[in-house]
Amino acid sequence: MPHKRYQIGEIEVIVLGAAAFPTEDPHKTFGQDVDDATFAAAAEADFVPTDRSVSSFSPVVIRSAGQTALFDAALNPGQITGALAEAGLAPGEIDIVVLTHMHGDHVGGLGGEDGSVTFPDAAYVTGGVEWAHWSAADYAPFEGKVRPLAERFEFIEPGAEVVPGVTAVEAYGHTPGHMAFMIESGGARLFHMVDTANHHVFSLAHPDWVVGFDHDKLLAASTRHRLLGMAADERLPVIGYHMPFPCAGFVERRGTGFRWIPATYQLSGAAKADR
Repeated sequence: MPHKRYQIGEIEVIVLGAAAFPTEDPHKTFGQDVDDATFAAAAEADFVPTDRSVSSFSPVVIRSAGQTALFDAALNPGQITGALAEAGLAPGEIDIVVLTHMHGDHVGGLGGEDGSVTFPDAAYVTGGVEWAHWSAADYAPFEGKVRPLAERFEFIEPGAEVVPGVTAVEAYGHTPGHMAFMIESGGARLFHMVDTANHHVFSLAHPDWVVGFDHDKLLAASTRHRLLGMAADERLPVIGYHMPFPCAGFVERRGTGFRWIPATYQLSGAAKADR
């Protein structure tokens, strides 16, 4: 499992390549409101096939001011612990687990089917809006992996600092309380958009397209325009949970949407070599 390290001022950011899975017929999920010809033209324009897509699953570790925070926990315990081990980290080193939202690919690694807890020594943080929704939804991943840890959670709102230099940003729509995070230290910034866009073409390049994963599809599209527009206008480096690994790049306005520009050597001054 690959990983990539970046140094943002005094903050270390480690992107974990926990998994990457192909999916057939992405049009079933992305662009549900456009016809086959429109979808095919968009795919051809950005050099991706119409019959399959590949999604990365990339939790992020942030080390700041002596604290180690894990943002999301992948699909299952083996996946997240394996990704951490490849980066030289053990579950016991995680001080804080931050759940950006409660979809199964973000909470599945919190514990095993036997009731075991992957991060027994960690504190847990998530958005209050997100918790309120899923705690009333009878959603199996929440009930099995998150609710057993309820007494250990702190609930935050947008604008809260989860570790020094890392601030929650409202990104509602993908889920009711989905949050992104701004990482800032020493004059450098990195925006973690999480699941604001789930594909570099089919949701980032076409932010108005309906995405099956989004809870509130109109709000999710509005959020994509707002946050991707911010990243483009401020020329911020961006990471995203499902972007092509190593999930780092830049966003440029293009027509009514955006273009994903993968990071190459632009971040080399802040990047450490992979293990």
